[in-house]
Amino acid sequence: MDIAAPFGYQDIVALQRNAKVRLPQAGDVPAFVRTLNAIPLSLAEFAPAMREYPIVFTSGDQGKTFTPVAVLGLTAGENLFLEGERWAARAYLPAYARRYPFCMAQVRVNDKVQDNRLICVEKSFVDDAGETLFDDAGKALPRWEGIQRLLTEFEADLERTREACAILADYALLEPFSMQATPKEGAGGAVQLTGMHRVAEAKLNELNPSQLKNMMRKGVLARAYLHLVSLENFARLLEKRAARGAAA
Repeated sequence: MDIAAPFGYQDIVALQRNAKVRLPQAGDVPAFVRTLNAIPLSLAEFAPAMREYPIVFTSGDQGKTFTPVAVLGLTAGENLFLEGERWAARAYLPAYARRYPFCMAQVRVNDKVQDNRLICVEKSFVDDAGETLFDDAGKALPRWEGIQRLLTEFEADLERTREACAILADYALLEPFSMQATPKEGAGGAVQLTGMHRVAEAKLNELNPSQLKNMMRKGVLARAYLHLVSLENFARLLEKRAARGAAA
């Protein structure tokens, strides 16, 4: 059996009911997230995320598939939403980070991907000093019930997200774009972000009634407009970058 670890995870193992796990405190974020300038989002997260972050689409396979991400910084390794090693208190923390050190992993048996996913945990967090998640009879304790709900809801929403991105790609609505800016003096050098895609608003107006109906029924149309509005947050990132530079 081969377990595929999600991006950022190191060594994951299947969660056992007798395991004790060190749980992060409120505001704690995984070490790997601290040096990300973008983090994956699911479809349900567009509404809370668009208040803070630019939401863009990226592709790791030359446009065959797309993933929505929240942009956290304007250069590689820059996360403007950290306060020390903790997430900014009033900023929305994406579920990709909130679920850590747990995840639902894809399992491959004899080179065949299994339909069901396995609940796993980062091995380094399994510790006798950690918290018990199940009672002696194997029944979930309240703390685990909340974590499991987050994992299952996030995983289900990722499936809806993949479907939404497939629709956007199938309707040829995604176009590449870059962001270039020259900050004010003292706020650092010029910045340029590439490798991003956005919804081409003009192409939305060219959709036929059947396509529009399908996008509305799947909840894709509303998210497309949330994404477009969120692009205004690139200006906020520049402001945060300038404020951080002035305080340094």
